[in-house]
Amino acid sequence: MDGSGLKGLESLALNPAYHDLFTVLKAARNGLVYGAKIRFPHALVMTFLFGRGSPRQKLQFIYRATRQHALNLCKFASLYKATTILLRRTNGGKPRSLDSFLAGCLGGWVVFGERNAVNEQIVLYCIARCVSAMLPRDPVPETYPATKPIPTDKKTFEYFAAFVWGSVMWLFAERRQNLQAGLVNSMDYLYVNAEKWNDLRTLFWHNS
Repeated sequence: MDGSGLKGLESLALNPAYHDLFTVLKAARNGLVYGAKIRFPHALVMTFLFGRGSPRQKLQFIYRATRQHALNLCKFASLYKATTILLRRTNGGKPRSLDSFLAGCLGGWVVFGERNAVNEQIVLYCIARCVSAMLPRDPVPETYPATKPIPTDKKTFEYFAAFVWGSVMWLFAERRQNLQAGLVNSMDYLYVNAEKWNDLRTLFWHNS
């Protein structure tokens, strides 16, 4: 493409009339890139450390997990931005505080509503952040940066940590079938496996 073609594309991209359209397209692109960056290294490490199957099967699983995570974030980000734009237009171009919630609900239902391993992990990650956000915050000065997260109140976090760990250990002991499979597998290795050995080798070095 020659220089005039590039200038024409740049002029189109900077045209305010097409700003909303390119916002949706860029959100889709960012979701795709971010999803791949987040999922690929995680899937690579976890699959080769704890996964079962041949190297080919492991690579196929890594590809599928990365592809699904990237595409889901791509779809969610573009759907969310498109919905907020449409809702804003119904209010004379002014955003309302409820717009983000409604757009998030729609995107969550359409994109992440199917229960599978990747979606479940993402939803659980988000709900953990939502619950944590409801905890009281430390007092901060008026000059505290508006874009910087305010730390959780230290004393509250102590109680919160105790309650969470007490709850998850009770669930593991009494209602393990209700917990997510990955968490159960990890806790089996940490706590159930600790009671099993046949000799010195399996006591300290072998994962029985």
